[in-house]
Formats: sequence, C-alpha cells, structure tokens
Amino acid sequence: MTLDATTLPVIFAGLMGISILLYVILDGFDLGVGLLFPFAEPAERDRMIASIGPFWDANETWLVLAIGILLVAFPTAHGTILTALYLPVAVMLVGLILRGVAFEFRAKAPLSHKASWDRAFFIGSLMTSASQGFMLGMYIMGLEWTLFHVGFALLTAGALTVAYSFIGAAWVILKTDDALQLKAVAWARGGIWGMALGLGAVSVATPFVSTRIFERWFSFPEVVLLAPLPLMSVALIVLLWLGLRHLPTRNDHFAWFPFAGATTLMVLGFFGMGYSFYPYIVPEQMTIYEAAASPESLRIILFGALFVLPMIIGYTVLSYTVFRGKATKLSYD
Repeated sequence: MTLDATTLPVIFAGLMGISILLYVILDGFDLGVGLLFPFAEPAERDRMIASIGPFWDANETWLVLAIGILLVAFPTAHGTILTALYLPVAVMLVGLILRGVAFEFRAKAPLSHKASWDRAFFIGSLMTSASQGFMLGMYIMGLEWTLFHVGFALLTAGALTVAYSFIGAAWVILKTDDALQLKAVAWARGGIWGMALGLGAVSVATPFVSTRIFERWFSFPEVVLLAPLPLMSVALIVLLWLGLRHLPTRNDHFAWFPFAGATTLMVLGFFGMGYSFYPYIVPEQMTIYEAAASPESLRIILFGALFVLPMIIGYTVLSYTVFRGKATKLSYD
C-alpha cells in the first residue's frame, strides 16, 4: 500500500475514529459511575470508586489521542470544529478538571467534607457527559447554531448522559455483588431506555442532514445491505431488557452481559455514523482529504503513532488484566 495523499487521510481518520470509540466506551462507564453517585449510599460510593480507580485516568488518554490526531493530521478541520464547539468544549474541560480534583480530594479531605467532594464528582461527570452529548448533536446537524439544531443537541446531551449512566450501571453490575449489584441492576433497567432514545434520535436524524446521507441509507441495494445494523441494535436492546429482568443470577453468571451489550450498541452506532458521514470530517463542508495535512507531515506523524499506540494499548490491556474481577473494599493505606 502506498502512503500518499489518498491513503494517509483514511488511515488517520480510522485511528481517530477508533480513539473516539474507545474513549466513549471506556471513559463512558466511569463517567456513568459518577452520574450514579446521588443514588448510592456513602459506603457504596467508595466501592464504586474502587471499581474505576485503576482505570479512569488512563481511559481519558483516548480522548487526548483523538484530539491530538485531529490537530496534527486534520488541522483545518480542528480549527473549524473546535471554533464551532468552543462553549461545550470549555464546559467539558471544566467538568473533567472537577472530576479529577474531586476524585483525589474525596479521599484526603476530612470526613465532613467528603459528601461535598462526592457532589463535585457527580457535577463534573454531568458537565462532561452533557457537553459531549451536546457536541454530538451539533456535529450531526452540521455545526450550525440554529434554534432547531440547539434543541436537537440538548436532546442528544440528555440521551448520551443517560446512556453513560447505563453503561456505568452495567460496569457496577460486572464489578460488584450483593446489595450494590442489585441496586445497579435497577439503575440499568431505567437507563437502557435513555440509550435507546439516544440511538434512535441519532439514527432518525442523521439521514435527513443531507440528501447524500439519505441516499446512502435508503437507495437500493444499500437499504437491504444495511438493514441488519438497526435490526441488530433493536434486538440487542430487547435482549438487554430481558436479561436485566433476570439479574443478578446464581453464581453471578451473565453479570458481564449488560456491559458487553452496551459496548456492542455503541460500536454499532459508531459504525452507522461513520458510514453516514464518510468521507466528510466536517459534515457536508470538508472531506478528510481536503482537511488533511501534507503527505510528508502525515508520514512522520504515522511513524510516531505506530510507536505510541502499542504502548497505550499495552498498558490498557495490562491494567484491565491485573485489576480484573470484583472490586474490593476501598482503601488508601
């Protein structure tokens, strides 16, 4: 394969897309855990924190990588997208900072202040989740600030927040047991409908953004070839709903299923969006080929990416392997 102006933008678009997907899944569940804090007792919050403690900081690496690729590989698109989304990006960054500070300080502050830092952790998680959902909605609508587009973005902000809470509940089901696991099952039963609403809203709205996208989905034979994608999503939502009605099970069998199902739904939704917008990186305005840096620059960046990516993947796999199993009692000794 020749690394030229045709292939390099596709490679970097793929790397950026995978980074975003991994961030949404991995940081999505620990954001979801933070969103569930108001529904948990203080002792339960400690166990919930213990379930994400070894992972949450590393999970955000994928967001840094995705934005870094956007900046260096597609600098023109980086300027256009971040300029249009300046306000929600600022809200997200404040939320991420608040989460990080609260995560550390809740363990070191006097006991009387711990509840305040727990609230800060929830608020930071809410700000981050809602702003990411808002950005998703505005991106789908072409980054144009109109009343209707903002209204749709507010819908996706709420839907993604509930979807994160669902995958967070699924993570708690996987990593805990007894009363907390039973409570997480109840959280997931409510959150699954938020995930379904979000996927439905994005799926319905995306084809109507442009004639090009509509024809990609509803012309023949594409409409037949792509039909399994929404059908699989609907079937998986039904299976999740039925599965949650029978959890927890004896010997903790199938505790993995809600998290695996939520992950699969996000992967299906991601590929649907990728198919809809390719080759555009700024919807209906700028393709990946128009936004890409020069081939000479991309070759150098690719060399660095091939060095960095295995390291990130390696320590991610290592951390999830070492800290597999149920979360134990939180201790800072």
